Amino acid sequence: MAYVRGRVRASVAALEHLVGGLGTATLALGALLWAAIVAVACLVGVGLLAAPGALRAVRWVSDRERARLSRWGEPIPTPGPVPTGLRTATRDPFVRRELGWVALYSLVGLVTGLVGIALPLYAVQDGTFPLWYRLVPPDAAPGIVWWRIDGLSDALWVGVLGVGCLAAAIWFSPVLARLQAWPGRRLLPPPPGVDLSLRVAELTATRAAALDAHAVELRRIERSLHDGTQNRLVAVNVLLGAARRAVRRNPDRADEILGQAQDAAEQALGELRTVVRGILPPVLDDRGLAGALAGLAGSCAVPCRLEVDVAVRCAASVEATAYFVVAEALTNVVRHSGASRVDVAVRREHGRLLVSVEDDGHGDADETRGSGLTGIRRRVEAYDGRMTLTSPPGGPTRMDVELPCGS
Repeated sequence: MAYVRGRVRASVAALEHLVGGLGTATLALGALLWAAIVAVACLVGVGLLAAPGALRAVRWVSDRERARLSRWGEPIPTPGPVPTGLRTATRDPFVRRELGWVALYSLVGLVTGLVGIALPLYAVQDGTFPLWYRLVPPDAAPGIVWWRIDGLSDALWVGVLGVGCLAAAIWFSPVLARLQAWPGRRLLPPPPGVDLSLRVAELTATRAAALDAHAVELRRIERSLHDGTQNRLVAVNVLLGAARRAVRRNPDRADEILGQAQDAAEQALGELRTVVRGILPPVLDDRGLAGALAGLAGSCAVPCRLEVDVAVRCAASVEATAYFVVAEALTNVVRHSGASRVDVAVRREHGRLLVSVEDDGHGDADETRGSGLTGIRRRVEAYDGRMTLTSPPGGPTRMDVELPCGS
């Protein structure tokens, strides 16, 4: 029974992949037709001006497929803009591979997507046909195979065909999804040799971001200790000196000063605890990531709905990064968004921790306005993760973060 449930869940996930792939396949077909028209026009010299635009259209569709495949598995890096100059662009290995992908995927993606969607639709239509076969003429029976329906027995045979379509959808949808993704997995990653150079450049950038994030964190800790705790301890020292001088002259006054010193010491301890929690929240060790995020959601001034699906603990640094991302994001929602609710979802999938924060505020969030988004991006990229922000004017605002989930 558990095996059947697993197959059903896999087929539902595969159907979602097939629907998304059908959309990019439709775009790929449009880009292929446009590129073919421009190529024919270039033979007579009138399509040269439109050729760069056709290549950019192919790159745009390819990037959409890269993003789709990255959500469902191993991330595929994007190559950036198309090189300027038609001759340079046609020699670019990325452009050549993308042209081959468009030609292949416009056929494979469409066929697999249509078949993958048709199977469950036929399963529902034919499987329920015995319940409503009297509502249609005998010669208008639906189904992949046509025959005349003269009674309930014929309708039941159509229902059996629907059960067969359902079984085929459950068993073959994952195969179709893998077949649909194969052209993109094969042709859209960087060519051999280029992948290594891109990875070196990416690691160089993330290393610099990690060093910057580390320096910013040290400055934050130093500022917190200097402006807060150190001033409190200086006040304690001054008050203790005043109390010591007042012991012989005015014992009642000395007792009052000692009380003030005790209050200042308690405040200093509280600020020290705050600094320590900012370095690595102890609640992560005590309650785990789900419990720590539940505490953040419960203390948020905006009503927050939290969904956490992380069955296995991640590395401590990953959980700390996810915690700080959610904490900073909720702070931004309270301060800047004007939202009435916020949804936080955290799940582990394909070896990556996925965090999404979405609110119904007025949107138009900008990383350049000092809203803490730059700090979130730096922290995420320092851990070789990715952050995507979508915030059109009028909302909603959605932030998606992917972190490699070590163990």
